Formats: sequence, structure tokens, C-alpha cells
Amino acid sequence: MLPDKDGPGSGGGQVCPEGEDSSVTLFREYLRLRTVHPKPDYDAALRFLDRIAEELGLPMKKIEVCPGKVVSIMTWEGTNPALKSILLNSHTDVVPVFQEQWKYDAFSAFKDAEGNIYARGTQDMKCVTIQYIQAVRRLKAEGRKLMRTVHLMFIPDEEIGGHEGMETFVNHPEFKKLNIGFALDEGLANPGEAFTVFYGERNPWWITVHCPGSPGHGSRFVENTAAEKLRQVINSFLNFREKEKHRLNTSECLTLGDVTTVNMTMVKGGVAYNVIPAEMDVSFDLRIPPTVNLQEFEKQIKQWCKEAGDDITYEFAQKHMNQNITSTEENDPWWSTFSATCKTMNMTLEKEIFPAATDSRFIRAVGIPAIGFSPMNRTPILLHDHNEYLNEQIFLKGISVYKRLIPALANVPPLPDEA
Repeated sequence: MLPDKDGPGSGGGQVCPEGEDSSVTLFREYLRLRTVHPKPDYDAALRFLDRIAEELGLPMKKIEVCPGKVVSIMTWEGTNPALKSILLNSHTDVVPVFQEQWKYDAFSAFKDAEGNIYARGTQDMKCVTIQYIQAVRRLKAEGRKLMRTVHLMFIPDEEIGGHEGMETFVNHPEFKKLNIGFALDEGLANPGEAFTVFYGERNPWWITVHCPGSPGHGSRFVENTAAEKLRQVINSFLNFREKEKHRLNTSECLTLGDVTTVNMTMVKGGVAYNVIPAEMDVSFDLRIPPTVNLQEFEKQIKQWCKEAGDDITYEFAQKHMNQNITSTEENDPWWSTFSATCKTMNMTLEKEIFPAATDSRFIRAVGIPAIGFSPMNRTPILLHDHNEYLNEQIFLKGISVYKRLIPALANVPPLPDEA
């Protein structure tokens, strides 16, 4: 076995395979926990995290925000705990798998000859959880002291919208007690040499449009049918989709997070081949960047419905309105510390709006700056995909990145509002 790099107790309670870094062994152990929807084994994750907290000598607090939905927080108290704290956030749940599409068992954490580790959650986001833990372990082993308190938060239900996780927790008294000044959360892999950082997110709107119409027999030309209205509604949404797609494809500087995506995801209606339905519904998934005026955008939707015919209504299953973004100005103390620390490691950063949704949106909504960042360059983006994997060397490098970032952020001098 290779010598243990991380000091005593770093193997996480199990023997490392021959020549494997103890951090990789711990990562693979965590990947084998089936915290997968629709029935994530959150108890297994809590037991795992309890053990880690004990190894690190950190107190662990558990808050049941909704029945069966527990948020766990390990706290490393700073030398000046009155200052605002640093949050290292990660979610414990992962999305479902279609096992027949995978090369290896999606919960075996199989490692191939190149060091690629295959498992659901390797990129999203069990890697970051273990990177935080191992960076803190190494800092503590070196006897480092940090000025600001650091909280490691492990949260459920991010993958199903966060309603019984972060969305509820940010309004909980226990969250306010944490006194967070700045948060790190998940990002995305980058296939190139650079690292992507996310300072904002698009707003998810899930909308269903109801089209009522005249029913009748399938042999007749009935006027004012639901299907005719539905067709016009679909055309309006999908024509807009084409324009946004064209805008993205013809621009050098736009990324997916800078345009509005529109996808038709469900259609409902009809009872029989020969009966013209009295109502038809169509549903869309819209993701709207923070540069768009949301009130004006909804007016546009109203206009599309009006143009399609009488009595058309719509309703939202999800309608996020908060458009807070995190400052990436060089005079911002959090961002300048983050970017300067990355520069000392020769890391190139690419700033983007996150194209999908993470728990960061709930953190930003309560006025806390948050950066989405997963230190995975030279890695294809495979979150939610078949054969999700991460190379062990990329994973290990990420621990070193956080080992530099955490103390840098936790030692940001007191800000004017903290004096």
C-alpha cells in the first residue's frame, strides 16, 4: 500500500486497494451508497457523514427540515466566529440510472486501467463532497487555523427541485444562525484546460397551457377545436425556440446560460379516435437567463395564448422569479480572493450563467453570494448521463484546489459591515 498522505484516520474506515490513494478509496465508498431517486437511502449517507465528522473531530448538527429530509452540517469554528462564515454546500442525492445503458454497475464505483471511476454521482456531485472533506482533513492535520468559521453542509433532494431541501432550509432559523457570508456549491466539468465558474442561474419556468375547444364527431369539420388552438400555441413557443437557438449558434460570445431554452415536454388530450376533444394541454420547460425581463416575458406568453384563440389559460408548476447574481467584479472581496487564489494555481476561469438549476439559486435568493464550481477540467460533461465518470487524478487535484481555496476564503479580512 502507498503511504497514507492525509494523516491518521484518513482512509475512512476501510482498507485501501493496493496502491490507491485513501481519498480515492473514500470517494468510491461514498459512490456505492444508493442515494438515488425515487427512494434515496439518505440514512446510509447520514451514517457515512457521522463517521467522517468523528474522524475530523468536528461537531455535526442535523436538522429535519421536512419529514425524512435531514440537512447535516459539520462546523469548523474559526478564530473569529463573530465574522460571517463560509459555506461549502453539497447535495447527497443522485438521479436515477438506466443500468442497461452502463458499461459497469452504476453503484459499483468501478475503476478502469486509466483511473476513470464509473458511478452515478462521480460528477454530480459526490466528488465535491469528498474533496471538501479531504481538504479540511489535510488542513486540520497541518494544524491550520482559519479566521472565519467554515460549515460543510450536506443537503437532500436537490435533484428533484430542492423544495424539501435547500428551498425550505434557507428560511429556517438554523440556517440564519449559520451567519453565512459566502457559499461554494456545485458547477460543471469542462472538457478543455479551463475551469468553469457559475455566478448566476437561469430561472426555471414549467408551464402548462390549457386549450379548450368545441367537441364533436371525428368525421366533421368542427370549428374552433382545441387542437387548432394547441397547434398555434405550440408554433409560437417553438418559433421562439428556433430564434433563441439561432442566436446561440451564430454568436461567438454567448453560452447556453445566456439564452432562453424552450422545450415541449408533455401533451395531453383526447379520449377516442372518433371524438374531437373538448380540451387539450401542452407543457413546456423554459429556462430564462437573468438578463431577461420576466414580467415582459410573461406578457409575451399571454399574447401567444390570446392569438391562438378564446378561453386559453395557463398555469405554472414552477415559476422562479429571483434573478440575483453573484458579483464577479475585481473589487468584490469574495470574488477577488477566489479568482486570485485560482490564479496562483495557474487555473484559467471561464465565468458563465449556469444553464440548469442548483441549490445556489436559493442561497442567492436570500442575498448570499454563491459561486458554482466543481474543479473538473479535461473532463467531458456527463452529469445525469449514462456512464458518468471522473478520473482519479482530476479528483485528487480538486482536493488540492479546495485546500488552497478554503483557507483563502476563510481568511478574507473583516468587511465594512462586519467591523
